Amino acid sequence: MEKKLNILLAEDDENLGQLLFTYLQGKGFAVNLARNGKLAYEKFTGSKTKFDFLILDVMMPEMDGFTLAKEIREIDKQVPILFLTAKSLKEDKLQGFEIGADDYLTKPFSMEELLARLNAILKRVAPEVKNVKEQIFIGKIPYEPELSILKLAEGDKKLTTKENQLLNLLIKNKNEILDRNATLRAVWGDDNYFNGRSMDVYIAKLRKLLKEDPNIEIMNIHGVGFKLLVKE
Repeated sequence: MEKKLNILLAEDDENLGQLLFTYLQGKGFAVNLARNGKLAYEKFTGSKTKFDFLILDVMMPEMDGFTLAKEIREIDKQVPILFLTAKSLKEDKLQGFEIGADDYLTKPFSMEELLARLNAILKRVAPEVKNVKEQIFIGKIPYEPELSILKLAEGDKKLTTKENQLLNLLIKNKNEILDRNATLRAVWGDDNYFNGRSMDVYIAKLRKLLKEDPNIEIMNIHGVGFKLLVKE
């Protein structure tokens, strides 16, 4: 049986949120509904679910959709994002695309149009969505994200939850800078000093595991974050 794609839906309008939830569930998606931006961010960073697609309302309490998308883009530059908004101003749409949106749907809209746009985006990003569910390679090292396993020459290494979360974030941002504070909030829930020291220990552990391939390097970008550099 084919695994359902996981959608994170952030919509503060109770009626529209439930309508979208029911419709998308009926179309075969697994949908997680958040009633505001803050809850959506907590679900994205704190849930064991790996979301394949985000549908974000722009105007929400606690944290608006644009701010939410910026926070998410700090830790995941690949997950597709579709904005829902009552605004039709050109400037607002441009802002959404600058943040990293894949598409923008203005209210009111039909369910059929939403589904068509969603499927069109998924077709474009299908390789990325598929890869996170299978064995992938970091350089020459096989890695199974869902099983938290690195397949090393000396044998399989089962990663801890935090090691696996960190490695996933580094891979999603391969050859790009991964923001330190955003990573702390995503994995530890707080970017305080003590969590920061803990993260440095975990990064050191991952470096040690990945040194098997000399073309892999986890760089410290002073005062900013980390970069997983993989020479092809």
